[in-house]
Amino acid sequence: MAGTIDRKIIVVTRATRLEELITRLHTREQARFYIEHMGGDFSQYEREHERYHAARHLVAETLRGAWRHQIIERAFLPNFLFGPQEIVVALGQDGLVANTLKYLDEQPLIGINPDPERNDGVLLPFRASDLAALLPEVARDRRPIRTVTMARATLSDGQVLHAVNDLFIGPRTHTSLRYEIAIGERREMHSSSGLIVSTGLGSTGWMKSIVTGSASIAGAAAEAYQPLPWDADRLMFAVREPFPSRTTQVSLVHGTIEASAILRLRSLTPENGVIFSDGIEADYLAFNSGTLAEIGVADRRGHLVSRNPGSSSRDPLRHTEEGAVKRKTVSPRVKRPARPGKPGARLTSPRVRARLPPPDRGSRTGSTRR
Repeated sequence: MAGTIDRKIIVVTRATRLEELITRLHTREQARFYIEHMGGDFSQYEREHERYHAARHLVAETLRGAWRHQIIERAFLPNFLFGPQEIVVALGQDGLVANTLKYLDEQPLIGINPDPERNDGVLLPFRASDLAALLPEVARDRRPIRTVTMARATLSDGQVLHAVNDLFIGPRTHTSLRYEIAIGERREMHSSSGLIVSTGLGSTGWMKSIVTGSASIAGAAAEAYQPLPWDADRLMFAVREPFPSRTTQVSLVHGTIEASAILRLRSLTPENGVIFSDGIEADYLAFNSGTLAEIGVADRRGHLVSRNPGSSSRDPLRHTEEGAVKRKTVSPRVKRPARPGKPGARLTSPRVRARLPPPDRGSRTGSTRR
């Protein structure tokens, strides 16, 4: 039985669009009036909500009585401490997987697609019905793992921020950021709308959009752009809307950051400079005058549980063979300093921790945070 394996399961969920509307407008009927008054189809919000909660209920029932577990909302991720032996399940869209992965230190992450008809599911190879058969194999390290390279931003004051898709370094609003940029022997002064540093996983997203738009303006062929593999030991960077002037240059605006290299940025803007990752603007680092940021390939890797390569039709978890990957060598774990007074716990962010959510009511004894 799965319950004989003493590994705790952390399920990360997110609010549906309907729940976000009700939070803002207070009642379901008020949300319905608002959407229909604007000419929208409220039934789409309802169907999405129902499918998500049906999947959430199935996940909770699978875990109840068989696994120690805790269910948390995405908003708690920046302040949550994950144990080294925990298994993490992300139930949502592809973005939730990326948002969760950057706070992990090589714990296996299972992506569950609650609505395959609506979600692309590039990072969501499993469904809620797969979880019962999947968890025992993951707990015994018998499932293939796909490694994902992450980026890391380190500030001169010691703060660190990781990214699974991309880092944004720029102004908080639609203004310009002045900064010094350097990589290797090259160095320039810039005034721009900021810059994007992308991983292999993120190179098919925001970075591709920037390259495609720039190529279209210049009349060049965007087809020449080649995204990086997910596990590539290098990053890509691109400066957005660089402005040439007497004191600023525009030749160091695109390139790669190899594993042994560091991209250095020093802010020359008094206020409103920020660094955030994977689209989560609320979890940002201030990047104002005098702050030095060093951007490079992170020491740790993300570990996504994938489907079994070469699986046959007898595999109960097999929906398709597309996207199956071979097991990759897991890099050795990087030892990190323990939190004072709490052996074995690690901080995932230098910022002050908020109060953690209570464990799921269906959890077994011992499911509270360590």
